[in-house]
Amino acid sequence: MKTPRHELPPPSRRGRAATPIAFIRAIVQAYRRYGLDPAGAMQVADIDPALLDDAAARVTAAQMEVISGHAMQELDDEALGWFSRRLPWGSYGMLCRASLGSPNLGVALKRWCRHHLLLTDDVALGLEVGKSAATLALVVRRPLGEMHEFCQVTLLRYVLGYACWAIDSRIPLLESRFPFPAPPHADAYPLMFPGPLRFDADCAAISFDARYLDLPIRRDEAALRAMLQRALPLTVLQYRRDRLLVEGVRRFLREPGAAAATADIVAAGLHVSVRTLHRQLHEEGSSLQALKDEARCDRAIELLNRSQRSIKQISALVGFRNEKSFARAFRGWTGVPPQTFRERKVGGPAPDASTPPAA
Repeated sequence: MKTPRHELPPPSRRGRAATPIAFIRAIVQAYRRYGLDPAGAMQVADIDPALLDDAAARVTAAQMEVISGHAMQELDDEALGWFSRRLPWGSYGMLCRASLGSPNLGVALKRWCRHHLLLTDDVALGLEVGKSAATLALVVRRPLGEMHEFCQVTLLRYVLGYACWAIDSRIPLLESRFPFPAPPHADAYPLMFPGPLRFDADCAAISFDARYLDLPIRRDEAALRAMLQRALPLTVLQYRRDRLLVEGVRRFLREPGAAAATADIVAAGLHVSVRTLHRQLHEEGSSLQALKDEARCDRAIELLNRSQRSIKQISALVGFRNEKSFARAFRGWTGVPPQTFRERKVGGPAPDASTPPAA
């Protein structure tokens, strides 16, 4: 007797069902606004219409991608009925293209916000830059009715997805806030906006480390054309690489006593897994050991130049068990033993050896 063969679910049904049915209802509402039947879009995305009556129902990210793309083209409205006028197919591609030639992410986002007003003035996007944090805020200028939540959530995801793609980096969020009470499906928000969340805020906004704004745009026209073939996944998938991770590790290791921290300690301090830490450092052409050596070298040079501590004391302060190991490592970093380095500093200009060679 043959073992029964279980058929795989269709591609749109694979993966975790985490997207709230409320967002599918909003797309159905867009069809009704234009006097069209959503049945075809539901069928293409393999979504059972009965789920619309179940407030707790969820669909997969793939199903959300399929029905959104189908609806945008069938309705010829990339805003899916949010605004007082249609945004024809290709509108957001135009925004991406207009921002692509920017020298860095900060300029690209400012262009995006400015050009979005050419599409609609129902909402306004703005970028505010502080000393350490940047905030992308969305102000609603015309009541959005039943589309209130879906519109604001999706617009912020659009911009965040584009920003991550443009600099080829994950952008961790310091905070996300929304101008409505926590919905019944609030548990889905951490998947869309990882990090601290706040509801009942004055406006919808996301905040992140302002240093990401200085990162250069890493994409070109060819990459843009390829991305636009399947742009919607950018709004539902998390980016893996973080271009600021190397600098984050550097800052962590500069903290007192952290130069000799283990990978577990560093990863926990940066809220990533040890595997992610090693993988992303490797992708950036670095390693934890190289960054630890760099931090130790910088700290040792600072102590040799600005303190009267003995070499033995300095070796302990930068994380070495004995003076001999420290001297050997310091010579590898700078080309001279620590005592010679200190004497040269006292007697005249030192050789250019402020940082260790990259691993």
